[in-house]
Parts: sequence; structure tokens; C-alpha cells
Amino acid sequence: QALVLRTRTRGQEVLLSVRSDVRGWELPGGRIEPGEEAREALVREVWEETGLVVEVDRHVGDYVRSGFRPHTARVYICRVISGQEGLSSETLDLSWFPVGDIPEGLLPWYRQPIEDGLERKPSPANRSEYQGLASIWSAMKIDLRMRWHGR
Repeated sequence: QALVLRTRTRGQEVLLSVRSDVRGWELPGGRIEPGEEAREALVREVWEETGLVVEVDRHVGDYVRSGFRPHTARVYICRVISGQEGLSSETLDLSWFPVGDIPEGLLPWYRQPIEDGLERKPSPANRSEYQGLASIWSAMKIDLRMRWHGR
């Protein structure tokens, strides 16, 4: 997952996207293909989903998730080096948000990685998170609300 940051005259912003499968704001990123390195896959996935070419600055952390859909999410801070923002078959919406004004429609499992990335910790976080019924229900409400409002 990429925490893509940019600095504007009014402060720092984070890039969030809405995917076509689960509707909710999230960090761009995806899966590593066979033979790919993690950072190489991240750059490819961000480009495929957003049209932007990014450079990986640092590793924010690893988020080992159990419960619903167990997996490990690796999160990196990235910055845009080129490209043109655009939507794809996977990405329905794409927007920059001030770091102090993250939208309510952010899927719940992205809050902690964003907080960790903005804190600029000296070493990557290593967190275990359980995704139980509460997080699934929260994501379902976000998804339904976004679909209801045409996103």
C-alpha cells in the first residue's frame, strides 16, 4: 500500500482512491506478482490505479491482519515523480486530502497506517490487527453509503 504524500502551500496532502470492488477511500496499492520485489510492485500498482509514477521514500510498517481476509499489508511513504492523474477500471475515484481532513469514508484499516506514516517513526511499525465483525460492518456501511451517493 502506498501512502502518497505531497506538500502544497496549505500543507501536506495524502492521495486516496475508491476501488470498484469495495467502495471506500483507501491507499492505492495491490498485490506482488511472481518475480517482483515489493517496492517494484508498489510502483507498478500505483501507476496502474492512478496514472502516477511514484518513488518509494520509506517503509512505514507491516500490518498483519487476522480474522476476515487474513493478510499482511506493507505500507510505504511515496512521492509523485511524474505522470498524469487518471482513473482506471479498478479506480472509480481519486482525490488528494489534507492530512488533517481525511474523509469519513476512509476504510477503517487505513487509519493506523496513515497515522504511523505521518509520525515519521525511526523504524517501521509492526502491528497485528484483528478484523472482526465490527470492522466488516463499518466497511459495509461505508460501501453502502458511497454506492447510495453514486460513488
